[in-house]
Amino acid sequence: MSTDSNAYLGNPNLKRTGLAHNFTKDEIVEYQKCSESPIYFIKNYVRIVSLDHGLVPFDMYNFQEGMVDTMHENRFTIFKLPRQSGKSTIIISYLLHYVLFNPNTTVAVLANKSTTARDILGRLQLAYENLPKWMQQGIIAWNKGNIELENGSKILAAATSSSAIRGGSYNVIFLDEFAFVPTNVADQFFASVYPTITSGQNTKVIIVSTPHGMNQFYKLWVDAEEGRNNYIPTEVHWSEVPGRDAAWKEETIRNTSESQFNSEFECEFLGSIDTLISPAKLKQLTYRTPIRSNSGLDLYEMPLEKSTYIITADVARGTQNDYSAFLVFDITTIPYKVVAKYRDNEIKPLLFPTKIHEVAKAYNQAFVMIEVNDIGEQVASTMQFDLEYDNLIMASMRGRAGQVLGGGFSGGRAPLGVRTTKAVKKIGCSNLKQLVEDNKLIIEDYDCINELSTFIIKGSSFQADDGCNDDTVACLFLFSWASDQTYFKEITDNDIRRTMMSEQQDMLEQDMAPFGFVVNGLEDDNIGEMVDEYGTRWSPVVRDYRTDW
Repeated sequence: MSTDSNAYLGNPNLKRTGLAHNFTKDEIVEYQKCSESPIYFIKNYVRIVSLDHGLVPFDMYNFQEGMVDTMHENRFTIFKLPRQSGKSTIIISYLLHYVLFNPNTTVAVLANKSTTARDILGRLQLAYENLPKWMQQGIIAWNKGNIELENGSKILAAATSSSAIRGGSYNVIFLDEFAFVPTNVADQFFASVYPTITSGQNTKVIIVSTPHGMNQFYKLWVDAEEGRNNYIPTEVHWSEVPGRDAAWKEETIRNTSESQFNSEFECEFLGSIDTLISPAKLKQLTYRTPIRSNSGLDLYEMPLEKSTYIITADVARGTQNDYSAFLVFDITTIPYKVVAKYRDNEIKPLLFPTKIHEVAKAYNQAFVMIEVNDIGEQVASTMQFDLEYDNLIMASMRGRAGQVLGGGFSGGRAPLGVRTTKAVKKIGCSNLKQLVEDNKLIIEDYDCINELSTFIIKGSSFQADDGCNDDTVACLFLFSWASDQTYFKEITDNDIRRTMMSEQQDMLEQDMAPFGFVVNGLEDDNIGEMVDEYGTRWSPVVRDYRTDW
């Protein structure tokens, strides 16, 4: 009877609130040891479920003890571990210690799926239920989504998203399998949650994952390795897990594949299967930090006086799942180089032309090629007629030859940009693959590399993998398609380019010339008559500004 009255909602394994406990001397000693050492606490009091032996003490591996020390001593930690290495188990054991011995703390357990997060919380709850009663805190709330203890500590479980912990204040944020969170969600999460992370002086962030392409986890990991952020990186090799040896490796590869083994157990940052760019080349691509970054615009090189630049742009409708993007290429010499990138999922099509225009002017009046399948036609039209930008690249249809590029000053009825047809995409992807793999195009932008790692074959074409984006890749293959065009070769030739600019200037002057000559009356009035090629005689018009105007 007394047992039931002391239990939380009839659960004999949980203590209700408001119960006093007289600690024995041994319990005080143990409590002190556990409080000071998470490793001691886990080894002696945490129970886990073994597939072979049921509920057993947590016998930690050496690398797991190292993980605990790293988490305990540092605010920001990131772990790259192979599959089935007990990574979640060791984290929840540490989190259990944290909420027990740190009153009034709040912990967020976030995973790529809400069911996964709740499963993690469930395993923590199981470990809690098997603690001795004298070590437990009284239970205020106990369900699948959250725990609240009598000492004021709380644990929340949810899917990783920008809204998961918005508005709250958290002492520990645990991101499980962060590499499997869709890139757009991961980006939005960090943009939203970063103020929360930095609001406290002691907030901990623990990121744990097996690699899954070149995404936000990849970026955080590389930045950590190179000292560009505050995360302490820890990598565990599959051979550090007891029972895994060369024979185990061979058997695993035989039952899966070598590429899968390399990704899941060797922890290589490989992209999706069947990518446009070969995995070997993707592994060689490395991004660098922009020299300047502001409001979606990343600069890797400032404009050079004598360099020639081209911009390719992909226009979105301004929804959060799709990005308007453009890339700036230095095409002065081979290898070509991406020197700037703009990418934003909130900018409206009405404002996008102004952004392109600003950057194009800065990069030596760069040539601009806009994809005009959809809303892009409006963007190109605004560039041409409202902003009066001359260096727009047009593409006119030439029968079986398909679209052929020309300058925006060439006249005619050519569309203000290029339409992405099946032929354009096929040729563009083929050229892009060749340019990148032959080292004729330098790409050092994170978003470009990330999207290339998930740009895969689907049916007879290439598309972004499920949950991924390909907005910058569209800019890349449009550029690559254009690079084979005669007009492209003309604008990269300085002599030809000077001739083209001269012809452009002549055309503009002819369009603006009046039918007669107008003089100011102060210069020599003895201007002879002129006869044009059709025999028409033109007389000079002489005005005296002092009397005629």
